[in-house]
Amino acid sequence: MRAMVLVEQRRPLELRELPDPRPQPGQVLLRVRACGVCRTDLHVADGELPDPKLPLVLGHEIVGIVEEGGSRLAKGTRAGVPWLGWTCGECAWCRSGRENLCDRARFTGYQLDGGYAGFAVADERYCFPLPERYPDAEAAPLLCAGLIGYRSLRMAGDPRRLGLYGFGAAAHLIAQVARAEGREVYAFTSPGDLDAQRLALELGAVWAGSSLELPPAQLDAAILFAPVGALVRKRCARSARRGSWSAAGST
Repeated sequence: MRAMVLVEQRRPLELRELPDPRPQPGQVLLRVRACGVCRTDLHVADGELPDPKLPLVLGHEIVGIVEEGGSRLAKGTRAGVPWLGWTCGECAWCRSGRENLCDRARFTGYQLDGGYAGFAVADERYCFPLPERYPDAEAAPLLCAGLIGYRSLRMAGDPRRLGLYGFGAAAHLIAQVARAEGREVYAFTSPGDLDAQRLALELGAVWAGSSLELPPAQLDAAILFAPVGALVRKRCARSARRGSWSAAGST
């Protein structure tokens, strides 16, 4: 199969011919239909995340068709593969439904080969059957930005006024979910990022402005997607009610 391979961090990916992977017990083999590009992929390639498996096939927003199924996913199923690719299933974190905190966790496109290739293998416990109404390219970002955003939204409780700090991949997806649920969305962007503010308003936000501003109404909850820690202390916590903000991340 053809694959884009990271041979060494801080070097361009190389197009290579690799043997087709073979699934092990508990895994499925997928013919890759689409794979998104996440900022985390760039962190791995740029050397900002240490000690990746090398050589490595990047990519963890995978949409594919199951070619060899396991016990859960039959051949022909369209499935998605996310960042969290394997956990031990035995530790206290795994047993309490918080397997994303497993100390032995391994991640797709980091310690495990990902989806920038013709085929990929994945632990079927961490594969999701995908509804047919989503085209491949539109479904792929849901496997990372969508999962992160949705988990953060659920942890925020049931706010009527929701602030989203940082209006990138996760926030622009969750803004649409929040609006569909009848919430008011307030979008905060980098100062001067008028394009992101316009997008937020087009997606139904009732207000969009700079992260240096306070919103026109007190928020019931806020989610921080922006990679700027000072926003938690200086802005996000000031705009929302006490105890009602959360910071989102890839775990």
